[in-house]
Amino acid sequence: MTKDMSSTEPRPYHHGDLHRAIVRAALDVLSESQPTEFSLRELARRAGVSHNAPYKHFADKRELLAAVSAVGFELLAKQMTDATKELDSPRERLAAIARAYVCGGVNNPALYRLMFGGYLTGQDNGRPAVERTAAENMKALLVDAISDGALGRLIANTAANTRKIDGAILIFWSQMHGLTLLLVDRLVGPSDKVEALTESVLQGMLDGLANSIPAIPAGVWVGPRPAE
Repeated sequence: MTKDMSSTEPRPYHHGDLHRAIVRAALDVLSESQPTEFSLRELARRAGVSHNAPYKHFADKRELLAAVSAVGFELLAKQMTDATKELDSPRERLAAIARAYVCGGVNNPALYRLMFGGYLTGQDNGRPAVERTAAENMKALLVDAISDGALGRLIANTAANTRKIDGAILIFWSQMHGLTLLLVDRLVGPSDKVEALTESVLQGMLDGLANSIPAIPAGVWVGPRPAE
């Protein structure tokens, strides 16, 4: 099964790198399935620094969690890339991306809910810039697989095809996101069948998309809302 999204290669910690230490501490808390109600003081204690140290790098908790969410997207994108780098078939690549996505969410539900929930959405309905950039990089992997022929035909990644590609991504994401939450909330199971369940849902969805790809309506965005 895909490693959870909090997994990173161990690196030596120096107190001069407080930013990484605090983010790492937050990832550890979330990997323990704790909600986001932890305090910056708790993270400082875990990182072995003074309780004021987090404020040297983060204006407030929301800014910290935006950085944590961005790291979550980066880790998930890396897992997707690692899962697809040996695959030539675009359809197999898209299937591997789906498995990495669902397994990442199931293995670390607290981080997943932070990344894809509404906690970081501001009053303007926007998301933090650091998170948007990381999420857009992950979305690019989906665009590449779809444009390369994962749905049975090539779809050039051009402005003229943006609504069609986004329509395919919306259907793909809706299915994978829904399955992830159903598994996390134990409404579908068992947990040791995650990959088999993902494959079953994915293949049914791809068969449908091979016949018809509905373009999204004009003015609709898929993924992080563009900055205005």
